[in-house]
Amino acid sequence: MTDFDLWRARSPFYNETHEQLAMSVRRFVAQEIEPHIDRWEAEGELPRELHKKAAEAGVLGLRYPEEFGGHSEGFDIFHGMTQTEELSRVGAGGLGASLMTHGIGLPPILATGSEEMKCRIAPPVLAGDKIIALGITEPSGGSDVANLKTRAERKGDRYIVNGSKMFITSGMRADWLTCAVRTGGAGAGGVSLLLIDMNSPGVSRTRLDKMGWHCSDTAAIYFEDVEVPAENLIGVENGGFIGIMRNFNSERLGMAMGCCSFARVCLKEAAEWAQQRETFGKPLVGHQSIRIKLADMARQINATQAWVDLCAWQVEQGADQPADFAMLKVQATRMLESVAREAAQVLGGASFIRGSKVERIYREVRVNAIGGGSEEIMLDLAGRQLFGR
Repeated sequence: MTDFDLWRARSPFYNETHEQLAMSVRRFVAQEIEPHIDRWEAEGELPRELHKKAAEAGVLGLRYPEEFGGHSEGFDIFHGMTQTEELSRVGAGGLGASLMTHGIGLPPILATGSEEMKCRIAPPVLAGDKIIALGITEPSGGSDVANLKTRAERKGDRYIVNGSKMFITSGMRADWLTCAVRTGGAGAGGVSLLLIDMNSPGVSRTRLDKMGWHCSDTAAIYFEDVEVPAENLIGVENGGFIGIMRNFNSERLGMAMGCCSFARVCLKEAAEWAQQRETFGKPLVGHQSIRIKLADMARQINATQAWVDLCAWQVEQGADQPADFAMLKVQATRMLESVAREAAQVLGGASFIRGSKVERIYREVRVNAIGGGSEEIMLDLAGRQLFGR
């Protein structure tokens, strides 16, 4: 049961190509990440050169268009989830959040941006030369995207942006920000997406200290009369809300897969500890109560992974719906919270001391339950879609 990836071999959704990718990413993680992750956690950010190395290893460009430097031929959604699994091995959620931040910053450009913008932005991002982040959340409201307040006023060939964004992943290092702004009236119909050069005059940012995700730089970002060229409008003016919502669905599926992966890390560490630790004259796993805990952790992980895989398959078939992603995210984050808690119980005092993966993952439970849409917002969204307002 401590074999980290045994589950893939028994799944109908994964085959030899997924295993080959897993081995490739695993080698990259072992060589370029595992020896340094504790230092990066202490430093509060990832080195920019890691993005270059990840690009060279094929990690950044997985499932992105070949014409922009990506690798899409022969790769499906389950290859992406396999990569998420392997990046989770180090037990640091901030790694995937920050290294793969283009996963939420770049898709809106590829989906609705101009050809000029795609050719200008995507290649350097996928090559690891530039970092792009997503700016949605504001100090005045988290998941209430329709009522965001950051304003962009059109003046000739420019937009003038004023406002602020909060809790922005990779916000301190980002070169570009795919930013939600208000260009029209109140509500969802007045929201647009702008690509903002983060080195523009009037942009300032403040680092935020966090409970977890320490190696992921997180920022509050402020705009004071920031000039943005009109050609940096992503899609049509006042048409950004639908693109934001579509982006959230893939983000929530990715977060759910991450929760399953980190839960498996917790289970692996707890099971190995239980097999090695002796109490009252026998291994910890020799006690019925511990075996029950471990088995129940596996039950929760396997059930959630099955739903993750089903939702991913539905995406491939074009049969997905937002309510599923919303409910799945709640299921996955609650599962991770339960598994991390039980793993900490198995480790006992060792889980309270820095150095175990369980300790780090336990601190990162809350960001999964809140980021990308809180549990309450998710369940209400699903309820409204499934049962009406």
